[in-house]
Amino acid sequence: MPDTDAATDSKSPVDMQRLQNAVREILAAVGEDPDREGLLETPARVARMYAELFSGLHDDPRVHLQKVFTEKYDEVVVVRDISFNSMCEHHLLPFMGKAHIGYIPNGKVLGLSKLARVVESISHRPQVQERMTEEIASLMESELDAKAVGVVVEATHSCMTMRGVRKPGSLCVTSAMKGLFRTNPSSRAEIMQLIYGDRR
Repeated sequence: MPDTDAATDSKSPVDMQRLQNAVREILAAVGEDPDREGLLETPARVARMYAELFSGLHDDPRVHLQKVFTEKYDEVVVVRDISFNSMCEHHLLPFMGKAHIGYIPNGKVLGLSKLARVVESISHRPQVQERMTEEIASLMESELDAKAVGVVVEATHSCMTMRGVRKPGSLCVTSAMKGLFRTNPSSRAEIMQLIYGDRR
């Protein structure tokens, strides 16, 4: 029984009714009764959840990098510990953690909150962590024309901690380095020091 509050919005890129039907089918397939009281509104809830978790599929993260400020500053800028939640495309289970982003400006600096907005936009889609890391770095490099961009992402994957090998506490770390952070060892060492310091 579909929830009328979650009726398909004709302007929405997400087919809410189709999502609800799919959730009902999953419940029935695993042996549940989708019409029992506790599950009646579950398809609508799950549909709204997926629309939120996958909202990045319909966002253009470049819009957050359009507003820049002219500055002569040419040292490393780092925003670390940007929390995020994303979804593994292999099992549709969440992975979550922190992203650290650094760059060396080339005459243009970005409002710091925009880096968090880029992470938020890119993280809200089904993907693998490696691709997410590379997409953030490539976007920063192309849109800001920065001298260097470095992105490090640390995440815990529930597809590894709650199923399969079941190893809670494991952490996946990925990095993508562009420009001077890739070609200059001392620049790369500097950004890693700024990100981790003595925390390791």
